[in-house]
Amino acid sequence: MRKKHHLWLVLVVIFLAVFTACNPSQDSKIEKDAVEMGPNSLERVVERGKIIALTDYNSINYYIYRGEPMGYQYEMLKAFSQNLGVRLELRIEDNLQKAMRQLEKGDVDIIALGMTVTGKRQERFDFTNPIFITRQVLVQRMPEGWQRMQTRDEIESKLLRSSLELAGKTIYVQAGSVFKKRLETLADEIGDTIIIKEDKREVEELIAAVANGEIDYTVADEHIALVNERNYPQIDVKMPVSFPQKLAWALRKEKNNALLKEINHWLGDFDNTLESRLLYDKYFKSNRTRYLARSEYNSFNGGRLSDFDKTIKEVAREIGWDWRLLASLIYQESEFKPDAVSWAGAYGLMQLMPVVMEQFGIDSTASPQEQIRIGGKFIQYLDKQIPESVVDSAERIKFVLAAYNAGVGHVLDARRLAAKYNKNPDVWDDNVDFFMRNKSKPAFYHDPVVYYGYARGEETYAFVDQITERYDHYRNLISQ
Repeated sequence: MRKKHHLWLVLVVIFLAVFTACNPSQDSKIEKDAVEMGPNSLERVVERGKIIALTDYNSINYYIYRGEPMGYQYEMLKAFSQNLGVRLELRIEDNLQKAMRQLEKGDVDIIALGMTVTGKRQERFDFTNPIFITRQVLVQRMPEGWQRMQTRDEIESKLLRSSLELAGKTIYVQAGSVFKKRLETLADEIGDTIIIKEDKREVEELIAAVANGEIDYTVADEHIALVNERNYPQIDVKMPVSFPQKLAWALRKEKNNALLKEINHWLGDFDNTLESRLLYDKYFKSNRTRYLARSEYNSFNGGRLSDFDKTIKEVAREIGWDWRLLASLIYQESEFKPDAVSWAGAYGLMQLMPVVMEQFGIDSTASPQEQIRIGGKFIQYLDKQIPESVVDSAERIKFVLAAYNAGVGHVLDARRLAAKYNKNPDVWDDNVDFFMRNKSKPAFYHDPVVYYGYARGEETYAFVDQITERYDHYRNLISQ
């Protein structure tokens, strides 16, 4: 019996070896299953503490106005990330093909470019419930002398209003967009040629090119075209070239996509809120968008952050900072208002306390330029108080910002607490910042290593966090 049992085991081993050898795909299947059983997208986002999204830079989706990040896609993504309890990291990509490759590689979690949902794309990606229902329209210039024409019918007679009239026309479309495919289908439907030119420029840049007479035609999603029509009354966007289509956020293909379910659940609730309606009206109905789009303080148009950019750049060079970081600090303190006064008596663009102004020889009569220059000197003073052991430049900036808000003493207290509890006193994120946040609790501010007592550390933490986050937006959209 024992010999028969031994022989049976040998046969089983041989069978398994042969089976595995004859099934080379078995290993890859096991590997694939292991990947699918790993953390899903939602788990990765929560564990990471931030969601990484791609959007495009234009006057609707994402831009800076007077120092403040704005845009429909930006505000939607921000609202979702806050609901999820994670940070938002926003990246810029105008090329849709590159964006899709980044999503497939897992470099980003979401594409928020207002992608049209097509059958082919659904084979590659998961799509959320629609953010918009829209259609594609032809953007063309109003006829010569249209303002002097007597009737609307006279104007209409000189505009393209039928797809048959597109035969032989040259139409520029954004490279990598679905507009090319739609025009190719339309050409087949009318049985004639439409000359399609793919262009690297973004949709709004092509609309401007039509308005300025550089090109004759382009195609855009209707909600984008209508906003731009308010900026360029010399264009017409009334001719549709497609049926209504869904625009949505795209995610990586994933079995039982938990992140997709989370977004759709949030969208279902958010769509029924006043906040959602006000947000839509703000970007797609309000006449203020026309004013913002033309302002020199709009990063998409003029690229200025404030009236004081020249001085900010000069002072930033003197202290070795990126000028956009210094600008983010100033916006945080005063929103670029030189006569701002806080409840604690801090004054001016950089909200310097009276004792600091006295230390550096200025008072409330100082010009905005003097305020910024003294603010720069104060930053240098604070930097000298931070121990040289903080060698990482990005971390050092956070320590200086914290000292700017709470004072050097409280920052040094937080460093001592970090060292006592076996955290790294030379790293702000997830180390010293924890103890700064908790300096309002007796267990910490009564600790023997704490010399400066109680501090509203949560405010200091938010101060550093908000400035560095805004600085990321400035780096995205404002040139060095």
